[in-house]
Amino acid sequence: MKSVKIGRYEIGGKNPLTVMCGPCVIESRSHTLEMADALKSIFDSLGLNLVFKSSYDKANRSSYHSFRGPGITEGLDILAEVKEKYKVPVVSDVHSPEEATEAAKVLDVLQIPAFLCRQTDLVQAAAETKKVINVKKGQFLAPWDMINVVKKIESAGNDQIILVERGATFGYNNLVFDPRSISIMRDMGYPVCFDATHAAQLPGGQGETTGGQRQHIPDLARAAVAVKADLLFMEAHDNPANAKSDSSTVLDIKTLPSLLKELKALYNLVQGH
Repeated sequence: MKSVKIGRYEIGGKNPLTVMCGPCVIESRSHTLEMADALKSIFDSLGLNLVFKSSYDKANRSSYHSFRGPGITEGLDILAEVKEKYKVPVVSDVHSPEEATEAAKVLDVLQIPAFLCRQTDLVQAAAETKKVINVKKGQFLAPWDMINVVKKIESAGNDQIILVERGATFGYNNLVFDPRSISIMRDMGYPVCFDATHAAQLPGGQGETTGGQRQHIPDLARAAVAVKADLLFMEAHDNPANAKSDSSTVLDIKTLPSLLKELKALYNLVQGH
């Protein structure tokens, strides 16, 4: 498997479990810094690697009225402050080739959203930055289809690739997680991340907003680690009911320490630590 590094973190194998974690969207500078401070304390106490995640723009929202975030200029400035103050790598979504080039000035990891994973110009522009590319498997794709996305990134001379499983469309307003996806995509030679937050979504399930089943996130995360997911993606918030994005699936930060302890133990067992 290719060696992939996010900042000073080596992904997978004998290395500590790495988790991309943070509020779904940047709600304000003060809230983002408060969340980064709380998460850094939790992860440091458990000996786990934190990659701080928050989106400066949620371009894919069910409704025109949904909160999208502060935008790229202010959002990147906030993430740069998180990166400098808390000494953690940062990741956010990019939506266009121009965005990818600008975001790479701050982000350690460029995330390709699931619905955009087949957009060749975006994928190749992101790859050309030589940053780590965290590309989510589209809900509409079979896991073996991701080899084509891998080849697009490799064609730009970038082998710092993480593939992300986040569930597959199963009928209307529902997703399912097939654990086979983890091993199928790992066989492509790159680390695989499991997005426990979005795998629990019910897309568009509440009409103008996406619903979800937060109660299943711990079990989905355990299942993914058990089949050798190399890292995890789990969004967290200090007040989920009032979160401005994904309030149905963002984890309550108070539940994180106990869940992370379980996941760390399982990860170490499965990885042969």
